[in-house]
Amino acid sequence: MKDLKKRLEDMQNSLGLNVADVQQRLRLLLLDDPAMAGLAEHVDALETLHSDVVDALHRHMLQFPETSAQLQQPGMLQRLKGQQQRYYQQLLHGPYDLQYARLRLLVGLSHEREQVEQKWYLGAYHFYLNHMQGAIRAHWAHDPELADRLFACLLKIVFFDLTLAVDTYSAANKLALEESRARYARAVEGAHDGIWEWNVVDDALEVSERWLRIVGLAGERAPSTLSEWAALMPDMHRTAFNVAVRAHLAGYKPYLNIECQMRDVDGQLVWVLIRGLVSEDNYGIRRLAGSLSDINLRKSAEQDLAHATFHDPLTGLPNRQRMNQLLLQALQRQAKPGARHASVLFIDLDRFKLINDSLGHQSGDKVLVESAKRIGRCLRPGDHLCRFGGDEFVVLLDDLAQDGDAEIVARRIMQELHVPMLIGEHRLVITASIGVAPLKGNGAEQDALREADLALYRAKAYGKSQLALYSETLQEEVNHRLTLENALSEALLRNQFELYYQPIVKVEGGTSRVIGVEALLRWWQDGTMISPDEFIPVLEESGQIVEVGEWVLREACRQVKSWHDNGLPGLRCSVNLSSRQLHEGGFAARVAAVLEETGFPASSLVLEITESLLMQDVPDTLATLRELESLGIRIALDDFGTGFSSLGYLHRYPLHIIKVDKSFITRAPDDERLGAISRAIIGLGRGLRMDVIAEGIETPEQMRFLRDEGCHYIQGYWFSRPLSADNIHPVLVSLSTLDESV
Repeated sequence: MKDLKKRLEDMQNSLGLNVADVQQRLRLLLLDDPAMAGLAEHVDALETLHSDVVDALHRHMLQFPETSAQLQQPGMLQRLKGQQQRYYQQLLHGPYDLQYARLRLLVGLSHEREQVEQKWYLGAYHFYLNHMQGAIRAHWAHDPELADRLFACLLKIVFFDLTLAVDTYSAANKLALEESRARYARAVEGAHDGIWEWNVVDDALEVSERWLRIVGLAGERAPSTLSEWAALMPDMHRTAFNVAVRAHLAGYKPYLNIECQMRDVDGQLVWVLIRGLVSEDNYGIRRLAGSLSDINLRKSAEQDLAHATFHDPLTGLPNRQRMNQLLLQALQRQAKPGARHASVLFIDLDRFKLINDSLGHQSGDKVLVESAKRIGRCLRPGDHLCRFGGDEFVVLLDDLAQDGDAEIVARRIMQELHVPMLIGEHRLVITASIGVAPLKGNGAEQDALREADLALYRAKAYGKSQLALYSETLQEEVNHRLTLENALSEALLRNQFELYYQPIVKVEGGTSRVIGVEALLRWWQDGTMISPDEFIPVLEESGQIVEVGEWVLREACRQVKSWHDNGLPGLRCSVNLSSRQLHEGGFAARVAAVLEETGFPASSLVLEITESLLMQDVPDTLATLRELESLGIRIALDDFGTGFSSLGYLHRYPLHIIKVDKSFITRAPDDERLGAISRAIIGLGRGLRMDVIAEGIETPEQMRFLRDEGCHYIQGYWFSRPLSADNIHPVLVSLSTLDESV
């Protein structure tokens, strides 16, 4: 709110009130008449009349409820009477110059600010004149002519004040309107919105300057009708705009709110938000008015966000979300009669993690970008390629002549990727495994990505750079595997696991003596024994092998300790280890806890590991094996010779036993090459002062071969097949001292 002094200056400027204007007002009201000079002679007498008029005025105002409540406030009446007396005193004394006029404006502004309506102001003037006319005539009844001259002078002065009061109220309203318009203009400009109004009856459109600037039009090209405005829009947006306007006018929509595009002066499309509300003016004419906002930046941001939502930032390819949409559309097309073949390729770069680990993620990213380009070159314009995540890509092949075309494209991709690529200073050869799944045309019911992923899983099981096709048989295998996994998750709780034991016998000097047993896990489900080859890989992949492996270790130690206490002292117990177990933090400590719990001596425990586990060459693995050795536990290398490990591992790792795989021994007596390999392994073990155990021995010929080669530790059906603890016990007793003749 402006202060009163500033408002007085604005009011004076608005009225053009200056010395010349005041003099003109005085001349107009004949206040410059020489007869006015006679008023000064009778001022004292007139002032005595003012006390009566003040009292009479306030008694009169008490009759009206609007003013009575205010006048009856404590002290208010006395204060107002004092103000009124001073005002009337100024009225009589003058001088009637610019300063006097400014004081009159100030009084008027005070009343306007206090929201005193003009009717009360003018009514008070009338009451004053009416009362003073009677009082003057009564006071100068002896000189009626003087009384008339005095009242005429007083009338001129009051009209001078009255005109200033009327002008003050009018100017105040004008200034308030101008200020309101200025505030409105500032608000509109600050909102950066264009304003428009459409006369619905006359189809006359008016738009603001800001409206024109938003769409880049000059004033002479401003649309004057709604149809001319709509003509600036593309066909689809024009239709939507007209529909929205009609819906609002008909009352179906409470207001007009639509986003659309308009063509600017250069023909470029700009996004705008149009809002409006229909109403009737004072003459009953319907007018639709509102605003037009520039939303180009927001729309651009939305488009960028939408692109980022459905595209991979590294390769620029569609991402998983977008591919899901494309697949759904393709499946819907396949469900229609006459649709041609379509397929999904699931592509995984082989051993990509090795590139990241050895060359860094920056080089890995370059490989992904180059791979995406190469895959894209193998596709047709209508095909779709997306980056599914990590080093996985998905290709949607649509409108194929026959199913076999998908396999042709897949092999072309494998060939293109296999061409060496130069990444920095490194020449890399990339291979990929691909799973292929045809779209069957049963709508959204088919999960084509899952089927292609299953085929990819099968391809990677074959080794790197392989291609596999999805089939119902593959789905059945996966379902069976899932059933096994679910059943295995409850096998421990249901006591379905059992340990079988196979003797390990030392043959030397014509005698055979059992020196240990290997604990082998068996699973009984509904009275049927499931093959270990079937369920052990499922335990490994699901991670349940960690919990089950600990149970195997505890149960085997408990059982063999029981045999120690019942006539078979010193019997070794061999337990197979999974890589998952060995990589678990604190594994050696858990083994020590099991030994303490069961009372089984560490020197009688043998933990068997495979060559594939050593190939991972993880420092933590070496540390764990050395920690186990420090407890007195022996480490055996199982299936020696079947993997690809270096002989350097035999020196680097704390190994005490080599188990020769039966694939070498079973045919060694008849196969010269296998016999030579078996001799080399046995000789290597003896040279490293390691025990060598031959597995899978079943025939006299195999026994003679091992005796001749100096291999004294035998495991196989020759002595016993794996049996339950109850059934193997008599066998162990009989093998505790046995003459051997071959």
